[in-house]
Amino acid sequence: MSVTLNDIRAAARRIRGHVAETPLLRDEVLSARLGQPIWLKCEHRQITGAFKLRGATNAILSLPPEALARGVVTASTGNHGRALAHAARALGVPATVCLSRLVPENKVQAIRDLAAQVRITGASQDEAMAEVARAVAQEGMTEIPPFDHEAVVTGQGTIGLEIGTPEAVLVPLSGGGLAAGVAVAIKALSPATRVIGLTMENGAAMAASLAAGHPVAVTESPSLADSLGGGIGLQNRVTFALCRDLLDDVILLTEAEIAAGIRHLGRAGHVVEGAASVGSAALLAGRFVPRGPTVCILSGANIDPALHSRIMAEAA
Repeated sequence: MSVTLNDIRAAARRIRGHVAETPLLRDEVLSARLGQPIWLKCEHRQITGAFKLRGATNAILSLPPEALARGVVTASTGNHGRALAHAARALGVPATVCLSRLVPENKVQAIRDLAAQVRITGASQDEAMAEVARAVAQEGMTEIPPFDHEAVVTGQGTIGLEIGTPEAVLVPLSGGGLAAGVAVAIKALSPATRVIGLTMENGAAMAASLAAGHPVAVTESPSLADSLGGGIGLQNRVTFALCRDLLDDVILLTEAEIAAGIRHLGRAGHVVEGAASVGSAALLAGRFVPRGPTVCILSGANIDPALHSRIMAEAA
């Protein structure tokens, strides 16, 4: 296996003091409704508003000085770019973030506010990744991928060390960095725990790739769960195999179900983006039936305020 529990424990030591250890809070409403303890891992309270800070920080702290001196570059659907920009600024390292036109403006501005150079190119994550490849080849920058990289996966896996050993963990699934890292940690600590990947129905690249048995390209579509968009890379080295081998199931959710998840969490005082609501959404819709203590990872808070207000105003 390309990532191990020991790697994740080493990452936890490396990033300590640079990231927050986020709380695990009980969802009293869902616990009462479903008859099982439902817990929320509050990564939306991370310093940059999303779990991505763990992987980006671990990756940048793992680089030699000569690589940092060339500047770092990445492609992102928003949260990884913000995380990398934050980590790079803290270390005085130049950062460039390549984004597609599908990335919401609030996420674009948050990256600019951290003094990173932003390049908007194309209408898909794959096109943004092509610009990264050009920057590496022609400008000599050092790439820190958003998910398909051992140091990124081990950084995200530190969440699993903080969860414990529930019966199930519901984890947002996109390129697989979060799902793979958490699954490595959880399965090593508690092999019987089920790890379930959750994503949107339209443009779910990892779900389509797992169904096909190999990485495939998908057409990206606008979604409330915009952070879960993007391809996994046809030459995926790390996350596809880990998700294939370790995830117990993948659940696809409709836009209406994702919106219901956002509303449920908003009423409980958790302002989250669509990607962060998928665990709650699956439980509310009966798409996942808990058999014991269950943890939902709330992956990020970076939702456009006007969009959140509109969703909260809609009828349940």
